[in-house]
Amino acid sequence: MAAATTSDGALTTADGIPLKASLARAERRNRNRALLLVTPLFAFILVFFLMPIFDMLTRSVDNTVVGSVLVRSVPVLSQWDDSSGELPSEAVFKAMVLDIQDGRETRTIGKVGTRMNYEKSGMTSLFRKSGRRAKQIKEAPYKEALIKLDKKWGDINTWRLLKRESDAQTLTHYLASIDMRFNDSGEVVRQPEEKQIYINLFIRTLKLSALITVLCLVLGYPISYLLATLPVRTSNLLMILVLLPFWTSLLVRTTAWIALLQKQGVINDFLVGVGLIGDDGRLAMIHNAIGTVVAMVHILLPFMVLPLYSVMKTIPPSYVRAARSMGATPWTAFWRVYVPNTVSGIGAGGILVFIIAIGYYITPALVGGVSGTLISNFIAQHISVTLNWGLAAALGSVLLALVLALYILYDKIVGIDNMKMG
Repeated sequence: MAAATTSDGALTTADGIPLKASLARAERRNRNRALLLVTPLFAFILVFFLMPIFDMLTRSVDNTVVGSVLVRSVPVLSQWDDSSGELPSEAVFKAMVLDIQDGRETRTIGKVGTRMNYEKSGMTSLFRKSGRRAKQIKEAPYKEALIKLDKKWGDINTWRLLKRESDAQTLTHYLASIDMRFNDSGEVVRQPEEKQIYINLFIRTLKLSALITVLCLVLGYPISYLLATLPVRTSNLLMILVLLPFWTSLLVRTTAWIALLQKQGVINDFLVGVGLIGDDGRLAMIHNAIGTVVAMVHILLPFMVLPLYSVMKTIPPSYVRAARSMGATPWTAFWRVYVPNTVSGIGAGGILVFIIAIGYYITPALVGGVSGTLISNFIAQHISVTLNWGLAAALGSVLLALVLALYILYDKIVGIDNMKMG
């Protein structure tokens, strides 16, 4: 760009525009071009990452179904003093009868029963039965008629539950996700011991995911070291074996482990054949935690090998040779010089494997049985089977919070800046 000088000494471009303004315009044009280039990525993250998380957080507290169906009952029920020990007034019963009749006509009253059944069993049958018979109630007294229809309407705890769950937002899903609940008096208490499952599932998920990560590191580190130190031609051939699982269907890999690990499977048959175990002492290695760990280590091992290999490939061999020349033993040179240079790869592979493992549900569902299922399996069950999307969203939110907490802890101890892929 040719430059000229004005009478006052200011630099300008050949077309007379001040050089400072021209440079600012060029810089602004470059910024806009860069923004346009990253806009598709931002849009992808927004639509497929941030919006689903926001939707999950919203569903975890959403409770609009009761207010949208019981449009007459909710306003009058909110004025009832549930601590008085007396049933609601005749006006509340009348509003409930009219709402049930309308809900029966629009086929929406069952939604209220399903929602209330998550909090107290028997509520689905109560609203279905009431929906079928409420049309018989033509006039007052509505209280006696509704209680005669089903005695649960004469239970003050039924009305307390309806009042508590009539708000547009609720915390009951989050309480259920940590084995807590509201009692009949509205106090937060622990679930009965036989219903305390989710805390144990979260602990099991974290333990198994950590074990899988450690096993992947123990198995993946020597593989990565071998790939990084062998000649390129040989390491490329071995890398194909590492990547081979990616070219095989996940379902095929999982069912292959079922064939290998079951009591009548290949491994047990081999052990019996060589006399290591008796036919009546076959090992139970499937449909339990062992099956989950073995199958998931096989599936996730490449996610540990690749980051480690990419980092090891950047470590100059001269580092170890220098340590050896200064009197260090092979083990000391490896442990004191080589391993510290691979910490970034260990961190990258560890976080990658752990986060994938903590959210896996297909493999545990097929090989995990009772003791090998993870919290993700129950999230999937609530979404597709029980249709309790609120509880599924709450469990997912708690799992997300745990992952973020562990991520922050890792950043404080190791430092996220020390993690790299090579």
